[in-house]
Amino acid sequence: MSVDFNGIGSGQVNSQKASAAKPDGSAKTPQSPVEQAQTQSARGESVKLSAQAKNLKQLEERLNAYPEMDDARIEQIKSALADGSYKVDAEKLAQKMLDMDKSIFG
Repeated sequence: MSVDFNGIGSGQVNSQKASAAKPDGSAKTPQSPVEQAQTQSARGESVKLSAQAKNLKQLEERLNAYPEMDDARIEQIKSALADGSYKVDAEKLAQKMLDMDKSIFG
């Protein structure tokens, strides 16, 4: 299956001729996205976000304020590992591994 972009198919050359500019200045030139946005806003077009979209944006901003890692918790675990007081619940770990496997492979 071939796709025809601008009249050009497989084995064809572009046979479209460039149109000459009209002397009355009515020929339109392609607009940049910024010019298109300015033209649209001049026409009174607008975008309104739903309340859900606004809430999601606020949530995203709050999440971005949190650090990616909890340095205090990392230090706490490191010191517990170093002094031997960190205990692993084998059943809980095994259940988490099974849950992860189930979520990946179904």
